[in-house]
Amino acid sequence: MFNKILLLFLMVSFSRLLVGQTDILKGTEGSTLNVLYRNDASVKIYADTRGFGLLFRQGKHITGKSRSFYEIDVQSLRDPKEVKVSGTAENRKRFVYGKLNSVFLLRGSLGVQNVIFGKADNKAVEVRFSYSAGPTFAFAKPYYYQLPNSLRSSESVEVKFNNESFTQDSVVGKGRFSTGLAETKIYPGINAKFNLSFEYANYTNLIRAIETGITIDYFPKALPIMARNPAENIIITLHVGFVIGKKWF
Repeated sequence: MFNKILLLFLMVSFSRLLVGQTDILKGTEGSTLNVLYRNDASVKIYADTRGFGLLFRQGKHITGKSRSFYEIDVQSLRDPKEVKVSGTAENRKRFVYGKLNSVFLLRGSLGVQNVIFGKADNKAVEVRFSYSAGPTFAFAKPYYYQLPNSLRSSESVEVKFNNESFTQDSVVGKGRFSTGLAETKIYPGINAKFNLSFEYANYTNLIRAIETGITIDYFPKALPIMARNPAENIIITLHVGFVIGKKWF
């Protein structure tokens, strides 16, 4: 359920930004190469080895080839060993057996981006390298399962994972996403990111780039996701995403 909500949010945000890009293009030529736009803002939609996310970034040039920025991103986080199976309900509700928590991450970062190879013309590609660091907050909501009600066979009850009280074959399906929201726990941590960006916009006042990189999250208190896997203090993910935005003076 959370992944569907996040995907819908990403699609809506991305479509609105595309409309904004069209308006920018109509309003200015942006064809002069040697123009320094001191400010910029962009959005990145990305997929990584543990989930999907959306990032907002705003920057300001320090010199002609370097800029400082801050960014905020939200990402779903799954365990690599998660496997969805079908329950016994008539609508075949799918669930992940052994899952303890549904997790999403909220990150804030400050960083610096430098140009490695600049554009020779508007149709060329500019290569940039960036690094950033900041706080991470992991929100872990208990994952609930639907089991048959021993008192009323036509109904089901929602319970957390318990290896001693039920098995995979006894699960009807996944519980409602709203169940357990009040039990959500927050795990504070820190993050560090290293990105390589390939900017290819034909207009100098626009941002269009493919960005890939690595993110390292560290939590002093280990983050539990699956019952049969150890809780994690360090989470390392690789990602690739599409960046779109604008620049101004």
